[in-house]
Amino acid sequence: FAFNADTLDETLTPTLNIISAALSSVLRNRKLERRAKVIEQDLDKAREIQRSILPQHEMTFHSYELYGVSVPHLVVGGDFFDYLQAEGDTERLGVVIGDATSKGVSAAVQALYTSGALRMGFEYQTKISSLLSRVNKLLNKTFSEEHFVSLFYAELTDDKNGLVLYANCGHNNPILYRTKSRETKFIEATGQMLGPFPNVHFKTENFHMSAGDILLLYTDGVSEATNEQGEFFGEDRIARSIVTNAGQSAKDITQILLQEVQQFNSLGTQFDDKTIVTIRRVG
Repeated sequence: FAFNADTLDETLTPTLNIISAALSSVLRNRKLERRAKVIEQDLDKAREIQRSILPQHEMTFHSYELYGVSVPHLVVGGDFFDYLQAEGDTERLGVVIGDATSKGVSAAVQALYTSGALRMGFEYQTKISSLLSRVNKLLNKTFSEEHFVSLFYAELTDDKNGLVLYANCGHNNPILYRTKSRETKFIEATGQMLGPFPNVHFKTENFHMSAGDILLLYTDGVSEATNEQGEFFGEDRIARSIVTNAGQSAKDITQILLQEVQQFNSLGTQFDDKTIVTIRRVG
């Protein structure tokens, strides 16, 4: 028997190359799996942090009942809402809904930052215009110009005539429903979005809510949800849903509208975070 090293080498080399490639693939896949697991854990933490800043869905304040819900398109998103109440202050309640323009984790960071700044500022009982101006300057210093936040801020009071103060910073027009006339009114912007321009002024306006009146706040993920034909859900459908369900509780109005939007959007191409807050005066 003659041992031929060259022949053995020629026979083993392809096999060893295949084994080496397979091992490299296994190691690479395991590395990717570990990295994916770390990313998943980080996203889970981000999701829990974002959930922690959202208030409980339901809230009551004097003659008002409130219900809010936020559904991110991805694991985390840029939509948020909050109920602001200073310790020991039973005379006013701040209600805010906002939408950071970026996506995913970046948007979630903006939302967290904005919500935290509003909570801190609210404790000092500053005027709405001053509070928003300060938050705007903070956002301008912290984030780049293309990262901005649209926001609607309403302040409920224990005023017997249902006085509501508000400022709309470039946000989707909330809808005010008058139960006596069964008419709807869109609450238009009173100022620009927060972030890009540090020295803008935010004007405060007001209206009154009577018993049975409804104020519905929403983000563009609701109004711009599309069906399979590419049609937007739109403000008119939101308004019709309010009129149809005006006799329901704030919780039911919110959940019915969200269900309608989700069904409309089930085969659509436009997906975004969806946030709705309903304020209903009950007495």
